[in-house]
Amino acid sequence: MPLVTSKAMLEDAYRHHYAVVGFAIHNLEVMKAVTEAAEELEAPVIFQTTPRTIHYVGLDYMVSMAKMAAQSAKVPIALHLDHGDSVETVVRCLRAGYTSLMIDGSHLPFEENVALVKRVVEIAHAVGVPVEAELGTIGGAEEVGSVGEAEATYTDPALAEEFVARTGIDFLAPAFGTAHGVYKGEPQLDFARLQAISRRVAIPLVMHGASGVPDEGVRRSVQCGVSKVNISTELKLPFAEALRDYLLAHPNEADPRRYFLTAREAVKQAAKRKILLAQQSKGEASDSST
Repeated sequence: MPLVTSKAMLEDAYRHHYAVVGFAIHNLEVMKAVTEAAEELEAPVIFQTTPRTIHYVGLDYMVSMAKMAAQSAKVPIALHLDHGDSVETVVRCLRAGYTSLMIDGSHLPFEENVALVKRVVEIAHAVGVPVEAELGTIGGAEEVGSVGEAEATYTDPALAEEFVARTGIDFLAPAFGTAHGVYKGEPQLDFARLQAISRRVAIPLVMHGASGVPDEGVRRSVQCGVSKVNISTELKLPFAEALRDYLLAHPNEADPRRYFLTAREAVKQAAKRKILLAQQSKGEASDSST
């Protein structure tokens, strides 16, 4: 089937209390691994690329690979711009064939964030593409910079309600204790805040920085309104580890058709674990935060 938007898949996840996983795609090997995992589990999936990844791979290459994967797959696949950094980037991705996007104005003052997001929503909705935006500041090392724990700010539920109403976004990424990159200790997630945000905005929520969050933390987040779980680091680490182990064991191997196989399989198994985890609460009612 062709690439689809993330709108229908996340609305179904929201209604039935499970989550769709958005996987960071950095190359063809990771894309194939994620596609195989999704097909084996008969689950929808979202390919996610940041502006930096688009620059690395090439916009046309990325879209062409994603379209080919979707056309041959038996499950719905969306192609999502993650942490879009400008209106110009958004327009380029829409014209190229992206079917979902995020505009990240979380570093801006509230009114400027609203103005930027509202503009992107107008552009994207005109061509039937849903928009995700972030309110609050999620800590950790993102590709465009890093936010220390002291600088991270949690999302205010009342402000989230105003933000959603004024911008018309389809999905909200709130800050409630997660972080991008590798955690130094177990994250302390504010489930009461997350649930309060969910009740006020009544749209699917997105969990950024889900790599490294214990399984129970992911499950509770889904039960509190998260309908999309973003995974990046937990694909990169097994890919690198499997590739490193293979090359150390086979120092004379020079054929990428051989040494990428173990790395792809490691990513596939990691992706399957995350998909299964995100679907564990399917059909259950949202529980309390206590």
